[in-house]
Amino acid sequence: MHTTSFYHTAPDGVLQCDLCRHYCRIRPGRSGLCRVRKNIDGRLIALTYGRALSQSVDPVEKKPLYHFMPGTATWSFGTAGCNFTCANCQNWQISQALPDEEATPFIPPEKIVQNAIRAGCPSISCTYTEPTIFAEYALDVMKLAKESGLKTIWVSNGYLSPLCLDTIHPWLDAINVDLKSMDDAFYRRLCGARLAPVLDSLRQIRKSGIHLEITTLVIPGHSDDPAMLERLAGFIADELASDVPWHLIPFYPEISWKMHETPATEPSALETAWQIGRDAGLQHVYSASHNDTLCAHCGATLVKRERQFIGAQVKRFDAGGRCPSCNQPSPVKN
Repeated sequence: MHTTSFYHTAPDGVLQCDLCRHYCRIRPGRSGLCRVRKNIDGRLIALTYGRALSQSVDPVEKKPLYHFMPGTATWSFGTAGCNFTCANCQNWQISQALPDEEATPFIPPEKIVQNAIRAGCPSISCTYTEPTIFAEYALDVMKLAKESGLKTIWVSNGYLSPLCLDTIHPWLDAINVDLKSMDDAFYRRLCGARLAPVLDSLRQIRKSGIHLEITTLVIPGHSDDPAMLERLAGFIADELASDVPWHLIPFYPEISWKMHETPATEPSALETAWQIGRDAGLQHVYSASHNDTLCAHCGATLVKRERQFIGAQVKRFDAGGRCPSCNQPSPVKN
């Protein structure tokens, strides 16, 4: 059993988890909202430490990250569980799974790094489910990755505590955060969470210098309202930076957890959201029909992408880290 690092004992003897912004108070024999951190004999145990439920090679664009090592592959892994209960979740078979030590073999951090190196991946991504809930495992992997010269990535819902973010900061190179809506009611209704902690995390991440990109799933009737999207794009532009990439992703009801009756996202809705982002002053807004990275100064193509993002289908034109047309610095990090 692996004792967690992020908790303390409250004055009344109850263990309080300090890892995410739920700050669960966990009594003996009980688990937190994520269901993978349990109070056993007065210690908070990480039930999924070393229990990677999924591993694979992905294009880094799939995370999605467009301004961080484009065209490369990243070794991706995740464990069971999540601190959100998103009805729209498209990885629900993993995120809503209960930890099962008997069915999931132990995979030490060293093995994750070895797998990445053997696969020729220059980075490792903590993804598929929320990395915050397996932070100790992720940290041990990230430290070994750094020793081996690999970059590290998180794909997160942004609900990590300031303590968690401060702890991972020295080891994390890039993160994509889901900013699902600017309406707190959306977070409470569909995710079992709140909006304000996500916004706080985004501000902290931006100040930290960790490479940041943001994703919004455009769900018909839930997160496609133009007025809400204007507030969201305005938050990115005004409180983070106009050069933070914003990814607009379509919703597919057939692979969602509980929203099979919700219609799929129409291309026109993505186009409307894309235009809202551009009108808000965002320099890099991406959607199904806007995949290329363009120079914010002259509009020249810096990175050209085909829809499937496989190998040679990602072509770079910003050799030397500069625009081939106007010689301004490229926003893309190698």
